[in-house]
Amino acid sequence: MNDAWKFSELKYARPDLRVYQAMFEDSARRVEEATEGEEVLQTILEVDEMSRRADDLVRVAFIRNTMDTKNPFYMEQQRWFDENMIYYDEAVLKFKDAVYNSAFRGYIEEMLGAEYFIDADIQRKTFSEDCIELYQKEGELATEYQAILESIEVEILGENRDLNQLKALFGHEDRSVRKEAFDALAKHLKKNEARLEEIWDGLIKVRNQIGQNLGHENYITAGYLDNRHLYYTPEDVEVFRNQVVEELVPLCEKLYKAQQERLGLDELMTYDEKAVFPGGNIHGIGNAEEMMQRTAELYHALSPETGEFIDFMLEHELIDYEDRPGKASISYGIILLAKKAPFVFTRFNGTSADFQVATGDIGEAFVRYVASNKQQIKEYYDPSTEVLETYALSMGQFAYDYAEILFGEEADRCRFYNMQDLISVIVSACLVDEFEHICYANPDLTPKERTAEWRRLEKKYMPWRKYDEEFMERGGYWYSVPHIFIYPLYYIGYSLARVHALEMKKKYAEDPKGTWQNFMELIEQGGKLNYKEIIEKAGLTPLFQEGAVKQAMSYAKEVMEEYLEKPIF
Repeated sequence: MNDAWKFSELKYARPDLRVYQAMFEDSARRVEEATEGEEVLQTILEVDEMSRRADDLVRVAFIRNTMDTKNPFYMEQQRWFDENMIYYDEAVLKFKDAVYNSAFRGYIEEMLGAEYFIDADIQRKTFSEDCIELYQKEGELATEYQAILESIEVEILGENRDLNQLKALFGHEDRSVRKEAFDALAKHLKKNEARLEEIWDGLIKVRNQIGQNLGHENYITAGYLDNRHLYYTPEDVEVFRNQVVEELVPLCEKLYKAQQERLGLDELMTYDEKAVFPGGNIHGIGNAEEMMQRTAELYHALSPETGEFIDFMLEHELIDYEDRPGKASISYGIILLAKKAPFVFTRFNGTSADFQVATGDIGEAFVRYVASNKQQIKEYYDPSTEVLETYALSMGQFAYDYAEILFGEEADRCRFYNMQDLISVIVSACLVDEFEHICYANPDLTPKERTAEWRRLEKKYMPWRKYDEEFMERGGYWYSVPHIFIYPLYYIGYSLARVHALEMKKKYAEDPKGTWQNFMELIEQGGKLNYKEIIEKAGLTPLFQEGAVKQAMSYAKEVMEEYLEKPIF
């Protein structure tokens, strides 16, 4: 392999999916006709290697479309894949079926691990030919929602702002600017409210129909399978959410009350929540390019393994971190399978959130980088969502000691801001999760009744939240949460992972060397270990039993109490 390649130089041509479909069909036949387990294993490995090429072309097209959403060529490529990849996925499933039903399944499980068949079983349970048109319709609706969200463009402080640039102003030192930015978002959502209601109503109907076609009452069970939420139930999640309300909502109320007093406000409005410090939030040192250079310095300071990784990422142009017109207002991580090369799509925007970019978004890529270089098959390059999020957020906790590299004298403020944000997201993500469960379980709710449910849940999970604008006050904020529309039932993973990461912070503070060694041993396993196994091997608290959240969060709560007493504000 040529090690001098760069992402910008990668050649792209739309793959002929018929060629790959024929390959899967032939490979399925070979599996069915195999006379020994080694024949099946070699077929699996050959398919794994060959299919990476098609997968990577799809991923390159997706990445380049998000890098420049106005590029007509890649817009067309993405549209074509949205319509046709389902047939490719169907061919993959037929091959997996042949392996799943092979007489040599025991041998394959011994050689590749049990998770290979668990993953295959999920694919079998979440795909049906009866759902093909529904999957396509779901994609169309989600894409339309994203386009509506991306279409916002308002002039503030003499510059035209897209969605991401608008959100960056929510922490601005000038309260009138924060309010202007927040009101602009509310105005945009309200202007599109009728169509947003129709899109969400359509997604609920489509997804519930998918769930019913797969043999379930509604989408919830199918959504748990789609997200690999395999080791807990909706009832378990309810137990967890109730603990969050009991243990963490009061803590967040205390944190936001202290913030209101620091800012000298009579009332803390929603547009004040990101303005943590008087005189403005912390800022990274320098522009985006300088922040990237400092991020590289941080990774070299953290460990030899992370230093090697960040050099690889920069050498091959695998981090898109600059803000520019036409760039999609989303963040994501993905991996180019054939090259074992993670790609990070994010941005440094000169705010406190840059710490999450440096340690979380790029940390997630580190997990994929390590796993892909240790695991034999692509299925194991990615852990499940809760596990991947736990790893990435734990990286942020490990990097706390090096916050000075990114924020200089404001490093302590960075650490405080990051922990407050982590804790508040645990709460808000539970709000999103309960809202989604209500919507899918009660599809006959009217659009306005759904919005009222959101506002009711806001008062339960975020009682400090106040609005001075009619649309948001009646519950319109949720239309600005892309995951609800695009990645259904994903958000609970954010809550679980943050609790686990804050527990990892305690372990790292007590034993940095041992915790890092354990962390490396875990991430090398990639998707070969499931969520339940990770909790056990990392020595973390299972969160679906009474008292678990209180136990897991005790150290983080102590740290925050100490921060409130420090003269860092």
